[in-house]
This record gives sequence, C-alpha cells and structure tokens, in this order.
Amino acid sequence: MAEASKKAFVCGHPIAHSRSPKIHGFWLKHYGIEGSYTAIDVAPEDFSAFLKRLEAEGFAGGNVTIPHKEAAFRLVDRRDAAAEAIGAVNTLWYEDGQLWGGNTDAYGFAANLDEYAPGWDKTDTALVLGAGGAARAIVHALKQRSIRDIRIVNRTVARAEELAASFGAGVSAHPLAATGEFLPETGLLINTTSVGMHGNEELPVDPSALPDRAVVTDIVYVPLETPLLAAARARGLKTVDGLGMLLHQAVLGFERWFGVKPEVTRELREMIVADLGAAR
Repeated sequence: MAEASKKAFVCGHPIAHSRSPKIHGFWLKHYGIEGSYTAIDVAPEDFSAFLKRLEAEGFAGGNVTIPHKEAAFRLVDRRDAAAEAIGAVNTLWYEDGQLWGGNTDAYGFAANLDEYAPGWDKTDTALVLGAGGAARAIVHALKQRSIRDIRIVNRTVARAEELAASFGAGVSAHPLAATGEFLPETGLLINTTSVGMHGNEELPVDPSALPDRAVVTDIVYVPLETPLLAAARARGLKTVDGLGMLLHQAVLGFERWFGVKPEVTRELREMIVADLGAAR
C-alpha cells in the first residue's frame, strides 16, 4: 500500500504574504516527495482550537508566525531548548503522541551568516539593534556561538533590559544614544528593527564608525539591500541580507515533517528573490 501523502502548513493572521509555501513547495518537488504545505489564516481567538484539530486533520506539523508564536509556546505539550530560551514557537511537530514546539529562527540566523560571512562568530563584541522577538532569537544564536559581549540597544531601554536579563552574563542593555560609542569596537552589527523596510530610506545607525573587519547584517529582506546594508557595503564592509535567515530557518521543520534535510540552494534563493521582485 502506498504511503499516505504528508501534510504541513504555515498559520498566521494575516498569512497571504508568506513565502513559506513557495520554499517548502520547491523542496517537495525537488526531492520528489508526496506531500503538501499550505498557508492557513487563523485568527487569534481560533488558534487553540486549530491546534487541537491538527492531528485529526492529518497534519504532520507546521509553522507558526505572527501573531501566534507566543500562544504556541504556551499551548504545546513539549518545547525544545531553543523555544525555551527564546520564549516563542515557530515550528510544530508530533513525537510520541505529543505536540512539540521548536524555534528555528536562531538556527536560520546563524546558518545564513555561516554561508555568507564565514568566521562571523570569531568576534568578541556584537551590537543588536532592537529588542523584539527577532532580537531574542538572535541573542540566543550569539550566545550559542559563545560571543562574549552582546550589547542590545533599543529606543525603550526597559525592553532591552528585560531581554538582557533573560540571557544573563555577557548580555547588556543600552539606550540608542550609546550606539555611537559602541560602533568602533563592534565586530558584528545586527539590525532587528523595521527601519529600512519597504523603501524607508532611514538608517538605524551610521556604519561609518565600524572597524574594517566588521560584519553587518539586517534581518529585513524587503528590500534585499536595505539602506544600512548599502551604506555598509559602500564603506567596504562585509554585509549579509536577511533572506538567508528565512530560507535556512525552514530547513529543520521540513526535515521533521518530510524526513529529508533540504539544502538551501542558489536556485531556491533566486526563485524567492524573483517572487519578492514580482510582489512590489
């Protein structure tokens, strides 16, 4: 008897903009796997009931995006170490009859830099702009790679302090005004804010004071080259855009649901870049 086709999903509210179906659809076709990956719009008030129906509806698991990541963290039966550290779940799967929640954002962030800026984690000092959910995943990734001095700067210092406190030694919180004094000793600059997104020409910081060896990355991928990355590249610095984080964070979920660890290839990246261009 033929094996049943495996089903996975991404849910959010709204969800129509998600590129995840294209990424996973590409891999399903590439590896010749009988399966599907669909986008499902789930309103916050329906999310708990949606999770309860998953197994009965034949889903092997799926992805969770805004605004459900914190709710998923609370509602799953078990959580992996990354989800525990980050406080949010973006990947669901079943194991021994229990619904597990994981977080692959830190993995995706690190894998993207490993691909485009090998050796990025040899620095002692990282500067993180912003203190939201994405910053939490990135601080976890930096801690995993043993970066000793992680400085979070945020408009609301209390949010940065809360984030720093949850990660302990080696992570500190500062006001935006401190950025200028930190830049000359920063080996890795990460923008996790929305500044520079969707044609906003503002710079979150001026990268001109960074040392020559610094790596600059932005988790924004629309546009692919944000004003920050353009300014850093013009200054001769190594830059990494945010699209690779999106692509690499998808790897671990696909492996859990469909049994194959997929590769992030140039062909996949070019397909998503073309889709981003078509959507403008």
